[in-house]
Amino acid sequence: MEDRVVPSKGGAERPSPALIALLLILAITAAWWALAFWPAGAAEPEWLSRTRAACFGSAPGGLPDAGGWVLLIGEPIGMLGVLAAVWGRTLQRDLERLHAVRRWRLAAAGVAAATVIGMVFLGVRVERAWARGHPTVLRGSGIPMRLDLVPPSTVLIDQQGTLVSLADLRGQPALITVAFGHCSTVCPTVVNDILRARQTAGRADMPLIVITLDPWRDTPDRLSSLASHWALASGDRVLSGSVANVEHVLDVLGIGRRRNESTGDIEHGVTVMLVGSRGHVEWRIDGGGDRIGELLRN
Repeated sequence: MEDRVVPSKGGAERPSPALIALLLILAITAAWWALAFWPAGAAEPEWLSRTRAACFGSAPGGLPDAGGWVLLIGEPIGMLGVLAAVWGRTLQRDLERLHAVRRWRLAAAGVAAATVIGMVFLGVRVERAWARGHPTVLRGSGIPMRLDLVPPSTVLIDQQGTLVSLADLRGQPALITVAFGHCSTVCPTVVNDILRARQTAGRADMPLIVITLDPWRDTPDRLSSLASHWALASGDRVLSGSVANVEHVLDVLGIGRRRNESTGDIEHGVTVMLVGSRGHVEWRIDGGGDRIGELLRN
């Protein structure tokens, strides 16, 4: 038995189930891809991070895992294959009939143009997410570099539970570095080097801000113990927050790091920054802590 397009009482032909099924597949596919890749601004909402992780295996701000790509690509292809096998001839007739009408040809051209634009956008989105997930870990020579970087206004949390934005660092110079609690070698050494250099330079009043590289484990309730472990002064701060917020701040600051998804540990370089009285990052050292004193003399 062959499916046919059933004419309505007014003489116009109604779409067949095959055409309706095609439109549903396309709409569902577009919705899935939008959910997986549509940008959420500087800070990805927690509900969106959880949804993407559950549906596509995506890390916050990142790309789907292998299973997620199978869902996004394999399932639409499979549904189209089943549709072609079951209603192939009917669908072909419907498409030929629509092609014969000028307004539907224009609509199809519009859909094609939107698809091309969407693919370009998708390429940019994937490239940026890939770069975030595979950053270059900086291993510089410790030479101070002059900068004029405006810190992001994204809100983080310190060890006192206070909401903090790096954009509010104005009026008093401050030092910024990165570390994480499960690091037992490089991170404590870097923090200790900064504290010692600050004391030697007679700048003990200059606040040190340590931004965690591991917001997954360095949650706000653990920051107080980290501050004690690193022997920070009362005016120093350890910052964490949601994974999306911390990752965004690190990206804006240009902090190279690579997370081992199995162990949770972070591969990273040594970075120390000096924030000037204007609230801008004015100096930066990568790859060595023996010249931190030079930042304190600027």
